[in-house]
Amino acid sequence: MEMKAKIKEAADFINQKATVKPTVALVLGSGLGKFADSLKNSVAIPYEQIPHFPISTVKGHASRLVIGEAGGKQVVAMQGRFHYYEGYSMQEITFPIRVMMAIGAVDLIITNASGGLNRNFRVGDLMIMTDHMNHMGDNPLRGINDDEVGPRFPPMQGVYTPALVDEAMKIGRHIGAPVERGVYVAVSGPNYETAAELRAFRTLGADAVGMSTVPEVIVAVHGGIKRILGISCITDMATGEGHEEVNHEDVIAAAAAAQPYFLKLVEKMLERL
Repeated sequence: MEMKAKIKEAADFINQKATVKPTVALVLGSGLGKFADSLKNSVAIPYEQIPHFPISTVKGHASRLVIGEAGGKQVVAMQGRFHYYEGYSMQEITFPIRVMMAIGAVDLIITNASGGLNRNFRVGDLMIMTDHMNHMGDNPLRGINDDEVGPRFPPMQGVYTPALVDEAMKIGRHIGAPVERGVYVAVSGPNYETAAELRAFRTLGADAVGMSTVPEVIVAVHGGIKRILGISCITDMATGEGHEEVNHEDVIAAAAAAQPYFLKLVEKMLERL
C-alpha cells in the first residue's frame, strides 16, 4: 500500500474516534508525556489500534495518541514517540507526523530529552531549539518523492519559527523556568556518545545532543506545517570533558523533575499560537 493510502486509512480511523479537529500537533519525548494527561475532554487511542502505526518500545513512553484541549487549542499529542534505533525506518518513525497533519494539524510543538553540550547549561534546563544538525546518517525524505505530499528539495533554514523561540524565552523567564536557547544535534543511538564525539559536536556549534526530533521536523516542513517550536529538556551534561555517567533511568528522572516548568511553558505557548 502506498504512503498516501496508509495516511488516509490511519486518519480516517482517528477521525472516527475523535469528533474534534486538532490544529496543533504535539510530540512528547522521554519523561515528558504527562502533558497529554492534562488535556481536557480528551480521547486516547493506543498506537496498536491505529492502522500502520508503529509501537514504541522505550521505557517512559505511554504509546498512545491523545486528542483534547489545552491552552484554548484543540491538540493531538503523541504520548511517546518512535526512534530510529528501535529498528524502524525513517519513514515509519515519521508516519505519525503525516497522519497528524492529515487530521488537521498546522502547527507543531516537539519536545525531547537531551544531553547538554553547552558548558553554561544545567540539568533541568529547557532549551528552546533555534536550529538542528542531522547526524543520524539517514533522512526520511530519501527515495522517490511525491510532489502532492511535499517538494523534492524542501528548505530547512529557519524551520524553528523565530517568533515562537522569542515568545518561549519570554514566557519561560516570566514563569521562572530555566530556559536557554540553542542548537540540537541528532544522532542515531542507541548508545550514548563517546567523549570525542561530544567534543566534536560542541566544536561544530551544537548545544545539546539527542536521538530524535530531527526526522519529525524534516517531515513536518516537507508536509507544509506552518510553525514549529522545539523544546529540549536537558537531562544530563554531556560535554565530553570529564567522565559523565548517564543512563536512561536518570534521563527519565531528570525530565520528570522538570515537568512543572515544562507543563506550564507548553500550555502558555499553546495560548499564544
